[in-house]
Parts: sequence; C-alpha cells; structure tokens
Amino acid sequence: MKLNGRCVAGAALILSLQLVTAGDVTGKITLKGTPPPEKELPLDVNCGKLHEGQPKPTTLFYRVGKSGELADVVVYVKDGLTGKTFPVPEKPGMLDQEGCEYVPYVSALQTNQKLLVKNSDPVLHNVHVLPAVAGNKESNMAQLPKSKDLSFTFPKEEMFLKFKCDVHPWMFSYVSLFDHPYYSVSDKDGSFKIANLPPGKYTIEAMHRKAGKQTQEVTVDATGSKEVNFSFDAK
Repeated sequence: MKLNGRCVAGAALILSLQLVTAGDVTGKITLKGTPPPEKELPLDVNCGKLHEGQPKPTTLFYRVGKSGELADVVVYVKDGLTGKTFPVPEKPGMLDQEGCEYVPYVSALQTNQKLLVKNSDPVLHNVHVLPAVAGNKESNMAQLPKSKDLSFTFPKEEMFLKFKCDVHPWMFSYVSLFDHPYYSVSDKDGSFKIANLPPGKYTIEAMHRKAGKQTQEVTVDATGSKEVNFSFDAK
C-alpha cells in the first residue's frame, strides 16, 4: 500500500513521539534579600600582576545577578533512582587555575569520573584535595606553571568536596559527586537543567554552600520538560 507525503509525515511524527522516553527538569534559582558583601582577595604581588587593569577579584560566597539570579547552586535528584546504576562518563571534568583562582568555583561530577586539574598560570600552585567522606582520598600535589594536568577520581558521593591551594590560601573550589548523571549547577542567570531523566516521581534538591538547601517533588513524564524553581533567603 502506498502512502502519500502527508501520511508519511504523520506516521513519522507518531513514531518520534513514541520514541521519547525521557524528560528534562529545568528551572531558575533566585535569592531574596541582600547577601553580605564579598571581600577582596588578598593577592600576593605575582598573582596581583595577573589582574592588572581588571576589577580586583573577590570571594564568591554569593554570585547574584541584578534580579536576584543565584549561581553555584547544585541541583540534583535526591530520591527516585533507587536500584539503578549508570555508566561512568568517558569525558573528564575540568578544573583550571587562572589568575590564582580556581575555575569553576562550584562544579559537579559522577563518582569515578575523571577530573583533570590544569594550571594555566605562570606561577606554582599546589592542589590540596580535602574530602569529608571516607573513601574519597585526600591528596596534596604541587603543580608547576603550565605543566601536565593532574588527574583525580572519587568513588563516593559527596557534597562540596573541597579543593584548595596552600601556596595561595584564598584559592578554593568545590566539587559535588553523584552516583548518577542527573545533576546540574545553576549558571550566572540562575538557570539549571537536569537532562534526559526517565519518567518517574523524584525528589529534587537544590543546595547552596551559604544559603542552605531546599527540596521539591516532581513527576517527570516522557513528553517534555518540567519546571521547578527555587528561592533562597540571603543569610
């Protein structure tokens, strides 16, 4: 039996809808109130030269936009994935040292996913890993200017695993680790996206290092996105 072009297009649309088996959780994070003022970093002479002609860098306790958009919030599936296992991503995460600051300040990875730490600066750093969860190994390694990347993996889930530089004690970064791929970190516009979540009922948690944490329940179906927004109070 022959199908005309319209029938073929209709059949293709029905098939494509049937193949949709996951949805996205998207949303925005905002901050109510005025956060404490950030403090200027106490850069030494060599690090100060890397910021000549630029605004002086500050702490990043609250990265807030003009309308209260809050960055650096880790948003993830807290409950609803029991009994499921997920492959470890082959693509490594990346943490850089630029201008005597860690970039990004807050990030997230899967457990056992490789994390590469780069030194893009013309100065010596040391990468001191300070986990709080047993099973994630503490380490402390010097890294020469523009030298080979250091490589790390962590087998246990942990929120805000700390990286610091003892040579430059204002340098910190925080990496959260999950045993699944359903997490995100809010951008400077406060937005986040947890992609390709299988249909089901989940608890979504949003956590900020200073503003605390919140949870919401969400039911994800196989036909599109769900919007979940969080609003924190400045502390």
